[in-house]
Amino acid sequence: MVKPPSMLTVMGHPDDAELWAGGTLARHAEAGAKVTIAVPSHDPVRDAEAAAGASVLGASLRLLPELTTSTIAGLLAELSPDVVITHGPRDVHPDHRRACRAVLDALPMPVITTGHPQRVYTCDSYNGLSLDGPNAPHTIIDITTTFTTKMRALTAHRSQPIDEHFGPMAETLARLHGGRIGTAYGEAFTPVPVLGRLPASDFL
Repeated sequence: MVKPPSMLTVMGHPDDAELWAGGTLARHAEAGAKVTIAVPSHDPVRDAEAAAGASVLGASLRLLPELTTSTIAGLLAELSPDVVITHGPRDVHPDHRRACRAVLDALPMPVITTGHPQRVYTCDSYNGLSLDGPNAPHTIIDITTTFTTKMRALTAHRSQPIDEHFGPMAETLARLHGGRIGTAYGEAFTPVPVLGRLPASDFL
């Protein structure tokens, strides 16, 4: 295995990184990657929950005033991440779609000028569904060793319906994706072409 890359996760809400990529982020952080979670600032309660969740995952948190092409472009230029994770363009939540669009619109110039990010992935969505039907993930990461970390980070978001809604859904999806690769738990991602190139890597 090569040294893991630096990662930037751009999500629409404070709990999205934990919900859709928490096990993967924790696994990369444990392996030595620099992991950053970027979400729009909400209110003091949710911002504090975002900081707590990121800390559990071993990630740093960037609270942005809003998710726009310019704010994301600035973050990409500053951090030069090897990997970016965001929502899918056809996610069922409008905030998720807007986050994805801001990332995709910000990508070309940083990639041309710096070569980063080298890889971009979209994550899963509610019950594995997009506006076009079931997601068809291309890459599944084994998160068996970091699943409890993922769930602990998710429960940091106490203002959200974790126990009755998001937690059970996260476990169901993790078991589903894990079963697809013969492990207990997994998280699913789909690569996005970066100026016509798709990834080949030992990590995301």
